[in-house]
Amino acid sequence: MTKTIKLSEKNKDFFDHVYQVVRLIPYGRVSSYGAIANYLGRKGGARMVGWAMNASHNQAEAVPAHRVVNRNGMLSGKAHFNPPEVMENLLSAEGIKVIDDQIQGFKNHFWDPIVEL
Repeated sequence: MTKTIKLSEKNKDFFDHVYQVVRLIPYGRVSSYGAIANYLGRKGGARMVGWAMNASHNQAEAVPAHRVVNRNGMLSGKAHFNPPEVMENLLSAEGIKVIDDQIQGFKNHFWDPIVEL
């Protein structure tokens, strides 16, 4: 009988790399799932970065998952915060204005690890 491996266990090393990058996103800035995947050599791996963010809440060292949004600056991951308003509240506390789950001035807040690191 084969052992079933959870997705988060199977991709642990990739998830750890994602967490390392996300921890580098500066206060008051945001990045996208796709930009992080691209930086890690996984172009087209935005969904996998999203899975890593969903699993990040139990990490011993905090992962600022609220700073990772979709490519349009939408808070697409907010459902994975408890309660969902936490994501917007954390961004607002960092000076990022959000209206209807959309980061205002997204391009001004965007942090691209390929450019920045």
